[in-house]
Amino acid sequence: MSEYPFVHRDISWLSFNYRVLQEAKDPSVPLLERVKFLAIYSSNLDEFFRIRVAGIRKLKKVGKKTKARLDFVPGDVLRTIQATVKQHQEEISHVFENQIVPELRKHQVYLLRRLDLNEEQKHFVENYFHENLLPYVMPVLLVKHRIRPFLANAHLYLVVSLALKRRPLAEAEYAIVRIPSDQFPRLVQLPPGAPGRHDLILLDDIIRHSVSWLFPGYDIQDTYSIKLTRDAELYIEDEYSGDLVQKIKSSLQKRQVGATSRFVYDREMPTALLGYLQEMFDLKKNDMLPEGRYHNNFDFFKFPDFGMHHLRYKPLPPLQHPVLSHAPDLFDRIREKDQLLCMPFQTFDPVVEFFERAAQDPNVTHIKVIQYRVNKNSRILRAMMDAVQRGKQVSAFVEIKARFDELTNLEWGERLDKAGVRVHYSFPGLKVHSKLALIRRIEDGQARLYAYLGTGNFHEDTAKIYTDLGLFTADARLTSEVSAVFSFLENIKPPKEAFKHLKVGQFNLRPGFYALIDREIAHARHKKPASMIIKVNSLEDKEMIIKLYKASQAGVKIKLIVRGICCLVPGIKGVSDNIEVISIVDRFLEHARVFIFHNAGAEEIFLSSADWMERNLTYRIETAFPVYDADLKQEIKALIDLQLNDNVKARIIDAQDENIYRRENTDIPVRSQLETYFFYKRKLERIFGNA
Repeated sequence: MSEYPFVHRDISWLSFNYRVLQEAKDPSVPLLERVKFLAIYSSNLDEFFRIRVAGIRKLKKVGKKTKARLDFVPGDVLRTIQATVKQHQEEISHVFENQIVPELRKHQVYLLRRLDLNEEQKHFVENYFHENLLPYVMPVLLVKHRIRPFLANAHLYLVVSLALKRRPLAEAEYAIVRIPSDQFPRLVQLPPGAPGRHDLILLDDIIRHSVSWLFPGYDIQDTYSIKLTRDAELYIEDEYSGDLVQKIKSSLQKRQVGATSRFVYDREMPTALLGYLQEMFDLKKNDMLPEGRYHNNFDFFKFPDFGMHHLRYKPLPPLQHPVLSHAPDLFDRIREKDQLLCMPFQTFDPVVEFFERAAQDPNVTHIKVIQYRVNKNSRILRAMMDAVQRGKQVSAFVEIKARFDELTNLEWGERLDKAGVRVHYSFPGLKVHSKLALIRRIEDGQARLYAYLGTGNFHEDTAKIYTDLGLFTADARLTSEVSAVFSFLENIKPPKEAFKHLKVGQFNLRPGFYALIDREIAHARHKKPASMIIKVNSLEDKEMIIKLYKASQAGVKIKLIVRGICCLVPGIKGVSDNIEVISIVDRFLEHARVFIFHNAGAEEIFLSSADWMERNLTYRIETAFPVYDADLKQEIKALIDLQLNDNVKARIIDAQDENIYRRENTDIPVRSQLETYFFYKRKLERIFGNA
C-alpha cells in the first residue's frame, strides 16, 4: 500500500474541523450562526481529543513490534495535531476578539469583562456570586507534593496567583477555583449599561471579579483559565463471552477519571506558573495546548439572540411530503410506489407515523427496529411500547456501543424490555449501524412486509439538522432481505440464502462495492463510458481508496462528495488524475451516503448507512440498499447534481489541503442546501399549487 498516497485520518479530520471554523470566519454567515460554528468547532475538538488523540497517545507506549505494524509514527502524528490545533486556536481568538465581538457591539450586544462593569453591574455580579456560585467554586490552595486536586474532565477552572498581604515580596502562591458552568449558564445577562443595550458577562469573569472573597489575607495578582480533557474511550474487551451490557455500564463510570488527553491553558499564562502546573498535575509537554482567555466554546450553543432573529439563518420549516404527509392510509401509498424522504428539508413525521399507525392498525402483527441513536422522548419507541399493549409482536435491536449515547440506549432498552418489547443487545466485537425498520401486515389473508431503510437514525431531533435520505418500500425484493437482516440480529445465525439486493456488513457489503467498482474499471478498459459519484461522510478505508486509485488509472471518472475525513489524495498524476473531491459544510450536517454507478448507461443507485471507513466496512453491520424506482433515481440524481454544482459552500479537497472554496460561475450562485429546499418546495407547488 505504500506506493499510494494517503492522508492520515486524524490529520484529515482536523482539516474537516477547519472547514467548520471557516464558517465562523465567513462574514456572509449570519452573526449568531458564526458564534454557533465556533461552538461546533469546540465540541468537535473536545471529542477528538477524548477519543482519537487519547488512542494515539496509547500507541506511543506500545512495544516496538506493535509499532512496526503501524503505517504511521504516533509521535509524528501527535506533533502535527498539536501544531495544527495551536494554529487553529490562534485563528479562533483573532476571529472572536476582532470580528465577532465588534460585530455583536454593532447590534448592541456587549460581552463585558470585569473592568468594563459600571457600579450597578458590579453590585449585580457580586450578589450573583454570593447567592449562586459560592457553594460550587470549591477553592483549593495548591501545595506542591502535598495537595494536588483532581481536575474533572472538561470542567473549567481558574488558576489564581496569590501574594500574602503581610509578606508581599514572598514567592507567589497558587490556588484553583472551579467555574461551575455545568450548574449555571455560562453567559449571564447583566443590567444594561444603557437603554437598548444587551450586556452579558461570562461566568468566568464573575468569578474573576469576586475571587478575592475566597482568599482573605491574600492579594490577587492575576487569574488564568485552564481545562483538562480526559480519555473517554471505553476500551471494552469485545470477546464473545460475558455480559456486554454490564461491561459497558461499569466502563461508563470510568469516563470521568480517564488519563489526560489535553491540558488547555490561557496563552497569556506566565512561563513560571505553567511550569508549576505541569509539575503539579504530572503533565507532559505534549499534553499542553495554549488557547485564548476562555475555553469550552461549545457553551456558545446557548448564546442568546435577544429576539434578533435576523442574526440567524432564515427558518426553513420542514416541508410536507407530497404523498405521505396526511395520507389516509400510509401503507396504501407505500404499496403503490416506493417513497423517498429527504430530511431535514422534508418533515420526519412520516417516519414517526409509520410506527404510530402500525401500533394502532389491527392488521399489523409485527414491528421491528434497529435503535442506534434515538432522542430521550422518542415517539417511535413509545409507539412500539403501545403496540405491545395492543397485542403485537414487537422487537428492537439496541446498539449499546453507540458512542456517548450508551446510557440513553441502555435506559431505553430497559424501558422497552419492561413494556414487553423483545430487546436484543449489541454483538461483542461488532456494532450494528444499519437504519432499518420492518412491519408485517395482514392484507386479504396474506402477510405483506413494509420496510423503512435510511441513511440516518430514528431520531426526531437530529432529523431536523442532519441531511438524510430514507426509503419506504413494500418491494418484496427488499423487504424479504430486510427481514433476513432482522433474523440474523435476533438469532445470530447467517441467512440461508445470500443477499442479492441489499449489501450487508459481515456478508457482502465490502465485496459488493468492490464488484461495482470493478465493473466500472472493466467498462473503462473496454473504452466504454465509466463513472462513479460517491457521497459519504468519511473516506478512510485504504483498500477501498486503492480501488478508487486503480479505477482512476483505468480511466473511470470519479466525483466524490466527502463531508469529513478524506484520506484519498485527488489529482495526483498517474494515480488519481480522474478523481475530483469536494466537501460541503453548511447550516445542516451532511449525513446521507449515496453511490451512483454508471454501469454502461444502466445506472445503479444505492443509499447506505455506511461510510467507507474500515470500521464500517469490516466491523459493523451496515446496509446499502438499491433504489429501483425510476422516478426516485431521478430525484436522487437531481439532489446530487445540486451538490456537485455548489459554488457557495463547497470546498475543494486537494493535495495542498487548503480547503479553498469552489467559487466558479458565481454569477449564478448555487448553494446546494438552499436549492434542495426549494427543489422540494417547487415540487409541492406543482402538485398542490401555491395555496
